[in-house]
Amino acid sequence: MSAAVSQIDELKTTPWSGGRSPFNVEYGKMMMWFFLLSDAFTFSSLLIAYGALRFSAPTWPVPSLVFQSVPGTSIEHGAPLVFVGLMTFILILSSVTMVLAVEAGHRMAKKEVVGWMIATVIGGLMFLSCQALEWNHLHSEGFWWSAIPNAETLKEFFEGNVPLGQQQMTAHQFANLFFTITGFHGFHVFSGVIINIIITLNVLAGTYEKRGSYLMIEKVGLYWHFVDLVWVFVFTFFYLV
Repeated sequence: MSAAVSQIDELKTTPWSGGRSPFNVEYGKMMMWFFLLSDAFTFSSLLIAYGALRFSAPTWPVPSLVFQSVPGTSIEHGAPLVFVGLMTFILILSSVTMVLAVEAGHRMAKKEVVGWMIATVIGGLMFLSCQALEWNHLHSEGFWWSAIPNAETLKEFFEGNVPLGQQQMTAHQFANLFFTITGFHGFHVFSGVIINIIITLNVLAGTYEKRGSYLMIEKVGLYWHFVDLVWVFVFTFFYLV
């Protein structure tokens, strides 16, 4: 009997036993990676659809002309991509503060985790506020899901002598895709802000300190970094190309 038990124990410790996972990753963290992978497919399909329309159209609104204003100020012309550059800087900075929150969690430094998480939430709210200003500005210019800018406005956003019909068609396509994709991304940022607030409250309540691990900070950090990475692609497709 003892010989049989020892043989079974020996089999469990061999490389062929299958008793040890090849991926030393916590279950919840792996599930987060699966979610982010599926979400990446969604964003990819939207951006591919935009690229297909953009490069098949005979003409397209010029980004440096569409985004040459600074919403909320008197600067209406001559500042291409300044405002979206500020938005991008804010979001990237919030990713840095999230990294610092995760690092502080590894050291079980509760106060530092709270401070960096609050900074991340503030960065997310600032980005959403900037996006709301930009949407409001474009809406005032005549861009919206079901709206087409007037002929005088359209002339400012195209280079060369482009027929009015083509301007209206491509401007309508541009507006539909711009508000859909940036809105979808903004929804992710908003969801991330809400999640970060909940996690911060849990940190203050000592939930993760009692568990002996701040792994949850790392999980939400993965989501936040994903949102930042997606914005790099959205920024490239809409504002640079």
